[in-house]
Amino acid sequence: MKSIEITIPVLNEEDTLELQVKKVLDYFSALPQHEYDLCLVIADNGSTDETRTIASKLVESNVDRVRLVEIEQRGVGLALQASWNTSQADIVGYMDLDLATDIEHVKDVMDLYSNNDVDIVYGSRLHNESVVVGRTIKREITSRAFNFLLKTYLSSNFSDGMCGFKFFKRQHIDSLMTNGASSGGWFFCTETLVVAEKLNLNVIELPVKWTDDENSKVKILSLSLEYLKAMRRLKSCLKKSV
Repeated sequence: MKSIEITIPVLNEEDTLELQVKKVLDYFSALPQHEYDLCLVIADNGSTDETRTIASKLVESNVDRVRLVEIEQRGVGLALQASWNTSQADIVGYMDLDLATDIEHVKDVMDLYSNNDVDIVYGSRLHNESVVVGRTIKREITSRAFNFLLKTYLSSNFSDGMCGFKFFKRQHIDSLMTNGASSGGWFFCTETLVVAEKLNLNVIELPVKWTDDENSKVKILSLSLEYLKAMRRLKSCLKKSV
């Protein structure tokens, strides 16, 4: 049976980790039999609370369905790279712990990989068929501005580089990283799509239902500065490698 491993990056999530992971595992169990087997990876990047202790207990009680990756340095990109570089799955992907992207779309991903010659599937909140709930005007404007900047500065064609729901054939991960997708922070998730397009991989957009998390820890200003620096580095890297 083929496998899909979904990584959830976490940092100091002791209050919500167990509940959210159980939601994911319950969903896995409720899915009808499929050609893909599902596994969840908790990728902790530098937590200082009880997150790792809780994660370890979740692994112990779900040894066939949950794996823990631990890195000491903070960064979503670092967490995903550590997880994917140690994975043996056919498909690797990630989603956010808050499950802002409806978990029901995991079934859509499985079906896409089963029925099409697909390299990458990414969720888009900007697709005409997507449903976005509770998003503030500030976050909506910021998102659209950055996606516009990606199109103009990096010549990307995808609609939403920042949605926390992406899946890849693992065979392409090394190539994506060596050709420019190497940021340690949030921009890594967007970089993968930029590089994938340069490598002419088959990238499929998936319309999603997305619900804003009012308790999101994302800080728009600092994240914006991080993105701008990373975009500049990526453009320079692409000129040399792709």
